[in-house]
Amino acid sequence: MVLKSMLIWLSIIPLAFVNGALREGLLIPLIGDKFANPISGIILCILIFIVSFIFIPKLGKGTKKTYLTIGLLWFFSTVIFETVLGLFMGITFIEIINAYNITTGNIWLIVVIFTGMVPFLVAKIKKYI
Repeated sequence: MVLKSMLIWLSIIPLAFVNGALREGLLIPLIGDKFANPISGIILCILIFIVSFIFIPKLGKGTKKTYLTIGLLWFFSTVIFETVLGLFMGITFIEIINAYNITTGNIWLIVVIFTGMVPFLVAKIKKYI
């Protein structure tokens, strides 16, 4: 069940790329960084929730511990993926860490925390736990 949940997490990655492209190509030119980054983060959270709401039921009923484990796996997978991808793209480690600073208007930290919470949240809503 936990390993199958990674297929759901993997399906979120293309949505995150499309969301980022829309942010860079549409939102930032229209409304600027200050508003585009938080709006993009909210959109990504909504997309993550929708995908999870649709596909987590396919995993079946589990325990509270199972869904918390899935959430932790998604949380750490997201942080690792973003760090490795960023470094591969030539972004410095300091710049990657700065993305987690919500005082700059970047809500990436909230998105990552939400990603870790959403499996449990959906399981609770769907009454799987």
